[in-house]
Amino acid sequence: MTISSRATEMSGRILIDGDAQGEVLACVEGLSFWGGVDPETGTIIDVHHPDHGASVAGKILMMPTSRGSCSGSGVLLELSLNGLAPAALVFCEHEEVLTLGALVSDRIFGRPLPVVSLSRAHYRQLAQCPAAAITAGRLHADNVDVELVAAKADDVQLSAKDWAYLRGDAGPATEMAMEIICLMAAREGTHSLIDVTRGHIDGCILAHSANLIFAEKLADMGAQVTIPTTINAISVDRENWHTQNVPTGFGTRASRLADAYVKMGAKPVFTCAPYLLEEAPEPGEVIGWSESNAVIYANSVLGARSPKHPDYLDLFIAITGRAPAAGVYMTQGRVPGTVIEFDISFDGHDDLLWPLIGWLAGRLSSDRIPLLTGLESFSPSRDDLKALCAAFGTTSGAPMLHVAGHTPEAHLEPAADSTRLRVGPADIMNAWRELNRGARKIDLVAIGSPHASLSEAQKVADIFQDRVCAASTQMIITIGRDVLSAAQLDGTANRLQNAGVRLIPDLCWCSIIEPIFPPETEGLMTNSGKYAHYAHGLSGRHACLAGLKDCVEAAVTGLAPDTPPHWLTRRID
Repeated sequence: MTISSRATEMSGRILIDGDAQGEVLACVEGLSFWGGVDPETGTIIDVHHPDHGASVAGKILMMPTSRGSCSGSGVLLELSLNGLAPAALVFCEHEEVLTLGALVSDRIFGRPLPVVSLSRAHYRQLAQCPAAAITAGRLHADNVDVELVAAKADDVQLSAKDWAYLRGDAGPATEMAMEIICLMAAREGTHSLIDVTRGHIDGCILAHSANLIFAEKLADMGAQVTIPTTINAISVDRENWHTQNVPTGFGTRASRLADAYVKMGAKPVFTCAPYLLEEAPEPGEVIGWSESNAVIYANSVLGARSPKHPDYLDLFIAITGRAPAAGVYMTQGRVPGTVIEFDISFDGHDDLLWPLIGWLAGRLSSDRIPLLTGLESFSPSRDDLKALCAAFGTTSGAPMLHVAGHTPEAHLEPAADSTRLRVGPADIMNAWRELNRGARKIDLVAIGSPHASLSEAQKVADIFQDRVCAASTQMIITIGRDVLSAAQLDGTANRLQNAGVRLIPDLCWCSIIEPIFPPETEGLMTNSGKYAHYAHGLSGRHACLAGLKDCVEAAVTGLAPDTPPHWLTRRID
């Protein structure tokens, strides 16, 4: 490949050193590597993304910032270990998830993957070039010659304990964890670290080999968490997978991955909704969580504080109890950068409205915290806000959102340069169409992405009454262990099982594979905007998205509604 250049002096930052060259793939919007990129091929599999079908392998991959799941760092590491990673990553906004994956690839596995940050003007210029190269601290392309200044950790202020960790006094795993935390702090432009009170580990799904390789490597190094730490959903029902026709090899490796984190001291709750546990974070509490929906809910609804830490960094934070003092840890980092006015009423709407609002808000504010207005007269439940936050996380890289009248920090004044947008009924209808691509004959109804709450399980049981699932249709609810125990105690679990509903703990819809995901499934329905967005990339099936009542009706009749919900069509008309 020949790359021409003409001296045009500019400057940028190289966040992770290395040399690279390749064709430029400039994505017009952010990409979630989890559910958006096939770790075995490097192909973009997110059907909602403009670059669907393109390959990131060997490319100078450009996007303003990443979006979606914290697990993107693990997908990037898997691509790197398989020789299918981008040649380099180029951003123009703050980005943490893929940067951390590249850093782990470099520092722990010795596979450099350069990461560059450019100004918006420089980024736009580079995006017009067919190819680029990074050599000797400069980025070269047609009409572009960018000097790259290295980000260094030398200026990070450390406590005596931090220095002890960095010297290796607590062992090699803690030394490595503190070094990477300091490097991430430098890349985020902060000079200080902050104490965190609890952690939540996300990278325990066996979506690829990299997660297992990483976890067992750290466990073998003697890593131990030093703060109370919970574990995300895993890839198997840990107690029952042997009787569920799960292939022995897969089940054993998935269990080994869970065991590695338990060995390091994490509590085996195995839920992607840790905010449903008895001891949820308090307002203002500084935590170190991963898992996108959990972080967004904790920040937005509970008023706790945690950036959307990428996989692997969550473990390093749990090991040290320290995190870079940046982003939404700081009050100024929680200020809205976008104001979205919802000019809607939708009398008689059901719970479907909230994932549609979240998914659309994320699309409109992909890299800035939004403030949603115009919804003050609505009465969302905690389950509605859970659905909103989860759907928002699929289309936005922001770690939180504010909803005027409903979330604790919606009073924060928007930034002076905030963007202002308006959403009407037609926009909600378009979101419904985008997330309803599935077949109308329903073989499977998927509830619990994120894990179902006790109130959701009770509501499903109430809607069934004395009815049962159709012979040709299954309903599966994925649920946390603690919530399942509560549902068994109050009789909800028995009512659901009598209706033919399966309750499966430990795993969730983002980690289910065949045969737990019924292989014969063609028509798929869910109440989750998150799963409706990721379903095709994860399962190969498009989904229908509906409220809980319509999901139960589909389970009973085997059919999805053939028209949008009446409250939406009536308002459009």
